Amino acid sequence: METPVLESPPGNGSKRDFSYHLEILLVSFATLLIEISYTRVVSFKLYYYYTYLVIGLALLGIGAGGVLVATSKRLRNASTDGILLWSLPITTITVIGTYILVAHISINTLDIWHYGTSASWHAMLLLVAMCVLVFVPFVTPGIVLATLFGRRPDKIGGLYFADLAGAGLACAIVVYLTATIGPPATIMLAALVLALGSLRIAWRRRSRLLPVILLLVALSAVLVIGPGLLPSQNVDPSKAFPTNVKPMYTSWSPIFRIDVFQATPNVRLLYHDGILGSAIYHWNGTHDFLKRYDFPKDPRSIPFTTLGTPPKQEAILGAAGGHEVLTSLYYGAGHVDAVELNPVTYTLVKTTYANWDGHLAQNPHVTYLNGDGRSFIARTKQKYGLIWYPAPDSYSATNAAAVSAFVLSEAYLYTTNGIKADLSHLTKNGIFVAQFGEVDYANRPYRTTRFVATARQALKEMGVSDPASHILVATSPVYFLGHYTFSTIEVKVTPFSNAEVHRFVAGLKAVPGTKVAYAPGVAVKQSPVSIVASASQPKLTTFYNTYKYNVVPTTDDDPFFYHFVRYGTVFKDLFHSINTDDREDAVGERVLVLLLAISVVVALVFLLAPFLAIRRTWRKLPKKGRSALFFASLGFGFIFFEITLIQLLNLFLGYPTYSLTVTLMSLLIFTGIGAYLSGRRRAQANTVPFLLVGITALTLFYLFGLTPMTDALLNLAFTLRVLISFIVLAPLGLCLGMFMPLGLERVSGLSEYPREYVAWGWAVNGFASVTGSVLATILSMVVGFDIVLVLGLAAYGLAVLAWATLSRPALAAASP
Repeated sequence: METPVLESPPGNGSKRDFSYHLEILLVSFATLLIEISYTRVVSFKLYYYYTYLVIGLALLGIGAGGVLVATSKRLRNASTDGILLWSLPITTITVIGTYILVAHISINTLDIWHYGTSASWHAMLLLVAMCVLVFVPFVTPGIVLATLFGRRPDKIGGLYFADLAGAGLACAIVVYLTATIGPPATIMLAALVLALGSLRIAWRRRSRLLPVILLLVALSAVLVIGPGLLPSQNVDPSKAFPTNVKPMYTSWSPIFRIDVFQATPNVRLLYHDGILGSAIYHWNGTHDFLKRYDFPKDPRSIPFTTLGTPPKQEAILGAAGGHEVLTSLYYGAGHVDAVELNPVTYTLVKTTYANWDGHLAQNPHVTYLNGDGRSFIARTKQKYGLIWYPAPDSYSATNAAAVSAFVLSEAYLYTTNGIKADLSHLTKNGIFVAQFGEVDYANRPYRTTRFVATARQALKEMGVSDPASHILVATSPVYFLGHYTFSTIEVKVTPFSNAEVHRFVAGLKAVPGTKVAYAPGVAVKQSPVSIVASASQPKLTTFYNTYKYNVVPTTDDDPFFYHFVRYGTVFKDLFHSINTDDREDAVGERVLVLLLAISVVVALVFLLAPFLAIRRTWRKLPKKGRSALFFASLGFGFIFFEITLIQLLNLFLGYPTYSLTVTLMSLLIFTGIGAYLSGRRRAQANTVPFLLVGITALTLFYLFGLTPMTDALLNLAFTLRVLISFIVLAPLGLCLGMFMPLGLERVSGLSEYPREYVAWGWAVNGFASVTGSVLATILSMVVGFDIVLVLGLAAYGLAVLAWATLSRPALAAASP
């Protein structure tokens, strides 16, 4: 969403021309820091899918600020210095104050779905209150940006550069800041930056606010240095996060916050964003100490029983605290490459708790690596006798209140593309193993069923004609902070031999309560798992179409592995209360629909409702419908491209956080450059159609050429991959960036009310941007990222059609 250029008298209250480049850089820098840091805070406080709401609220606040500048006579008449002198300190106060208030709010979000109860209304009101609190600090930066751009058209090039420099700098360092000082301190750093931004103006004008601003600078600095002075965030009670015991260790990372609690003398539990995620086990470094993995055996012994001979080379993708690494060492694995995504967990195992875990990461038979498992497999040339997914979500399956947390996450390890990559890295007799925790396997074995379905499809795409002989499945009861089922799925490129099947079945007797769910040639009770593993293709298709849950194979284009409830079912049952004890059944999908509804309502209230104040003028604006189509198409199209490209570059850059920040930074920079360069093309009638041709060509490249190119370049150093990502995104940013300023300039010449018409375009574009971020995710889950990318292109096609009608001479009377 572009910042509107609203012409207004300079009125800066200064005797000389005063540059505001530093102020706009600081505002842009601080605003982006607040937005990204709040996504981490909200993910810890509630669930990560509520971060979509933060992104929308940030866009909404900035957009509302721009609309207020256009519709408020008081703001139009105020001096530039006066607006900045009041806006920046107010923003500092609201950033600090709203963070404290947000921390004190405690919302049980699952209560929302108990319709008609007082608990439901209470939870919903608290969620709305929290939304307002997050929204407020972004309004005044929107006022500042709109004011500076609108009042200094002669300096627009330099101001755009400062704006982009601030946003780019924030994108470049926000990951480092959240990993070192943490999101709360980063938010306070943004407050400090905003206070410093007002200090120069207050000093120059000898303002009476100077002492207040100095006090705000001091307060913000103290909170940056000592974020422990801030109140702790009240976590959603449904997460079952321990609140009566102080954690042994707490640290934030770009992926999630880690809290460590001592569970037993030999077990330390790791909570990921307030949800039980993994554990670190005590080890003295000797083999005898690991005999607990012997009879009665742990389900983690099953892969080694099937193999018969310990693997010489093994890879564990999602090593977490090292439980499976210890298992592998006990059963004689020659060497283990243990890959862990979260840098905090990696540091805990390698250094912080090295004495506790027997210096596991330094063991000569272990290489502990910090990275993404999918990217690691793509880059290594090693062949493995065992590749193991130890179900990073299996611990959280013990926490029945939290299992819905994974529903909207993109699980690129669990796609046909990911499984094919793993199978291609196996030795001749190597096996690929995945293990899952299931809350209610008897009635809803959809994690296991979907993984078997995805593995079967991967085998088929690799040329395997009889995948049923390449799959083994077992289930084990586990009692750990509750009762759940632990499923083990084994897959081979070659068929399992009779000897391997016999070892698999016989070995299960040593694991208490473990049963065969599927094995070729073994009689088992029919279940969704056995059907998916062995049914003919026609029967399999029928099963997928008639089964209550969505368990079709996932791909890189549709990587939402945990999205089990179809949106048709979600909308059909939307107004019926649900049993929140069944936390994995439609809760996550309902949350996304709720967020979409909230986005629509708040965008209507804060972006479009202000035009009621100038409704007489608004009625006189010609071609409002066609201009609304133009600006709405730009908003939807841009966000659809952004969301899709973040996913397309995820594997290439290795970390979801890197993909987010690099994509955002590149599009920010090059969209701004495109906006600046648009002034040179405004007089040429073919500019907009020419831009659509360019976007179409780029879309075709992203659809068919980007993935093969990035796959071929995966072995390059990270810095080079970031540079390539910038180059790939640059032409798209340049093209997209030209539309908004050209449109704003066009509509400003359609009537005698240019300021109000520009504000209308700005508001409609903001409405589409706010709602589009959530809508893009829902559409991605329904039709896949490729279709969303095409929809982004279609949106710009609509914008060009609307542009053609806007280019005609305006009628004397206003059109609807």
